[in-house]
Amino acid sequence: MTAQPIHHHEPERVPRNANGIAEALDGPRRAEFYRQLLAAAPEEAEAVLRHWWCEAMLDTDPEGDRLVAAAIDGTLSITAVADVVRHRREAGGLVE
Repeated sequence: MTAQPIHHHEPERVPRNANGIAEALDGPRRAEFYRQLLAAAPEEAEAVLRHWWCEAMLDTDPEGDRLVAAAIDGTLSITAVADVVRHRREAGGLVE
């Protein structure tokens, strides 16, 4: 299943390529990203890029600190994946 962003970013905060991802990560995390990407077999590279793009999007989220604080104190709103899938299907959205 491919998750689509709830709020589209025009242009996206983090471009979906290695350079965009690397620019959004801090030094140690950037090094780990490159280590994993360079160590990945060709068929694994897309998964590494997807994982680190998600990390970079979270790192650059303007509301990131608020979300972390809400998660820590147990007030973060959550939604079951099944509910998201059902909602996307009902709205005619792509569900893979």
